[in-house]
Amino acid sequence: MFLIIGYVIILASSLGTYAIHGSLLALWVPTEYAAIVGLTIGGFVAGNDIKVIKKTVAALPSVLKGSHFTKALYIDLLAMLFEILAKVRKEGLMSIENDVENPEGSPIFSKYPEILHDHHVIEFTTDYLRMMVGGNLNTVEIESLMDVELEVHHHEAEVPGHVISKVADATPAFGIVVAVMGVVNVMGSVGQPPAVLGKMIGGALVGTFLGILISYGFVAPIATQLEQKAHEGSKIYTCIKMVLLASMSGYAPQVAIEFGRKALSSDVRPSFKELEEEIKARKSK
Repeated sequence: MFLIIGYVIILASSLGTYAIHGSLLALWVPTEYAAIVGLTIGGFVAGNDIKVIKKTVAALPSVLKGSHFTKALYIDLLAMLFEILAKVRKEGLMSIENDVENPEGSPIFSKYPEILHDHHVIEFTTDYLRMMVGGNLNTVEIESLMDVELEVHHHEAEVPGHVISKVADATPAFGIVVAVMGVVNVMGSVGQPPAVLGKMIGGALVGTFLGILISYGFVAPIATQLEQKAHEGSKIYTCIKMVLLASMSGYAPQVAIEFGRKALSSDVRPSFKELEEEIKARKSK
């Protein structure tokens, strides 16, 4: 939503102010647009393998969607982890074996459909719960393993943002390429009247204008949004990690989820009272 609003402001500030003293038709040079778009897409395709291209294209629609990592989602996550750990404390580790092996059929996981539908979050959670069920845990080694897995996940999540950022960096250069081609065309037409040459030079300069505007006004904001979403999406794994490590270290479920709550950003972190009241309300149902 804000991406579109930003685009409107950018267009109003550039084309709108130009229209006050100039003709917008002078900026309409279709071949320049086609050349820059083609060069940009070509550079993107040439510089990445098919896996990266697919991942990046699949990530683009997310910039138009709001974040689903809300306070309500994290309350659900912490409440779910509390239920699992409370069951372990009351009935033993083996009591959650079926929940871990079949999350879709678990009476605990099925209460939280939004989390259950996130395959990566469920897989991360159940993998380490499965290790807990297996026993003989070394907390330090498990934490190290979690850090390695999270590093791999974060690197993969950041790829689309980095790729689009590089595309944004290259686009002004493509604009210069198009402008130079226009100038070469002008040099071959030096016998034309000044009015004709002026129009041709103006058309060539449109290439530079487009390259810079498309790069910093349209492509770079997408890269920034993708990078922000990648960072935002990593917090849920850190939260799970902190809760499970606290539990492995012997802390009670009520204390373990506090470790996870404290790992959250302030804008999505529920207060201690909010979380406590929510868990009490769910336990009474």
